[in-house]
Amino acid sequence: LKLQFHYRMCPFVPQPLCVSIDGHLHGFRVTLAFLLSMCLSRMTFTAACPPPCLCASDIISCSGRNLSTVPPDLPGYVTRLDLSHNVLSALLLDWPDRCLDRLTALVLSQNAITHLAPDAFAPTPHLRHLDLSSNGLSRLNASAFHGLGELEVLLLFGNRISQTMAGAFQGLSSLERLYLGGNRLSAFPLELYQQDGALPHLRFLDLSMNMVRQVPVQSLLSLATWQQGGIYLQGNPLVCDCALRAMLEYWERREYRPLLDFREDYPCSLGQEEWLNCSGSPQGGFHGTVEASYQAEPGDWLMVPCPGISLPLREGLMVFWVTPGDGSPALGVTDVQSSRLTVLTNGTLEIRGALREDSGTYSCVAVRGRRRSSNETLEVTVSVGNPSGPGKSGEERSSGGEHFNTAFTTLASCVVSIVLVLLYLYLTPCRCLGGKAGGVGGCGGRAMLLCADPREAELADRRVTGGKRVAFLETGDEHPHKCSAKHPVMDAAATEGILKNGSRALEQVLEEHVA
Repeated sequence: LKLQFHYRMCPFVPQPLCVSIDGHLHGFRVTLAFLLSMCLSRMTFTAACPPPCLCASDIISCSGRNLSTVPPDLPGYVTRLDLSHNVLSALLLDWPDRCLDRLTALVLSQNAITHLAPDAFAPTPHLRHLDLSSNGLSRLNASAFHGLGELEVLLLFGNRISQTMAGAFQGLSSLERLYLGGNRLSAFPLELYQQDGALPHLRFLDLSMNMVRQVPVQSLLSLATWQQGGIYLQGNPLVCDCALRAMLEYWERREYRPLLDFREDYPCSLGQEEWLNCSGSPQGGFHGTVEASYQAEPGDWLMVPCPGISLPLREGLMVFWVTPGDGSPALGVTDVQSSRLTVLTNGTLEIRGALREDSGTYSCVAVRGRRRSSNETLEVTVSVGNPSGPGKSGEERSSGGEHFNTAFTTLASCVVSIVLVLLYLYLTPCRCLGGKAGGVGGCGGRAMLLCADPREAELADRRVTGGKRVAFLETGDEHPHKCSAKHPVMDAAATEGILKNGSRALEQVLEEHVA
């Protein structure tokens, strides 16, 4: 078998290697494998930077290149891709030719994008920052952002968005900041905080410069504090009524940044409460002295007046009570009397059949205007089932009592133990056995043994020490004149027998030495 290869068939292989090859089938296979490996080795190269872009390690910038399509052959190692200031009109599903699973930031601002295909961001599952600002988007499809579970920041300001389809932001479980300013939204997107499309970590929502006229005041007051403090509504044609004025005054008293930074861009500014008739009757009187804390027992009915408002209330004046706990529902004036917690028409909070979980701090939200004092409190503390006052809960008191009882018991046990040890050491009656031999000093030898009767000692030892005996031996002859020669000292064998054999051996040895 004769085959001939010309070097033009393998342009990446040096010319000396691409020569005519004559040989058997085995030699052909070896040579062919070698040539293929050389070609593939030359074709395997690191993905280069796309020609119209600038690259710096894992950052690629294709900004301002008049691109109408996304450049092909984007390297898979890119973590930040900037395609801003181009003429892109749509983002289809296959806009990248590979999965960019390391991409965390994508900038598509200042384009002409009017359409986002469903699952358009499926090739970029680990995006954390997505900028689609200043485009021509008019509506958001239900699955436009599907698969972006790690997205934290989404910029959509400067578009023409007038509505968002149900579930457009569903699945963005990590989203913290959403910019929707400068669009054409006419309704507050309450679904971002409620129902199935709620974003659990959304702490910043920019709705400035839209067309919103009404906001759900009671629903917004029911949000957690960290959510309320991040809602920006400046630049909207809001209808200024007593409910909105009360909420804005409450936010201002809480020192939320949207009110402090853009106070002049809200229609309900301070000083307008007179013509709004939201401050109560000028001729009326105040509630009187409103206590800062209330004490009740479980099952009691409690009436809590709203501090700082005058009576009688003018028609249209709205009073809301923010209940304890972040995210607890806010209560408004209602004619429904089925709930245990009800706001009466005069702004008083009525608690029927108080429970221990009703304890906490309640905030009264109402328009107070210039009558409001700088040191006036808007909060009232309610304690249910806490007789010692609002300063300490029942759980804390019971915990302190348990700690006291434990310490007292431990101290008493220590004292009793010390007394018993002292009684055992110093008040145990012991008699010397030397008197039987008629010794002068009553010491029959150099050993002094505890307890007079060995049989009684044996019974006591079995109850206390398991039958073991202890002997104290004198090492020297301190008083030789008191010890007679008829009572020799017990030797080491006798002592070892006492310690090993217990009280019976002790009795036997004593009889032998005394005899």
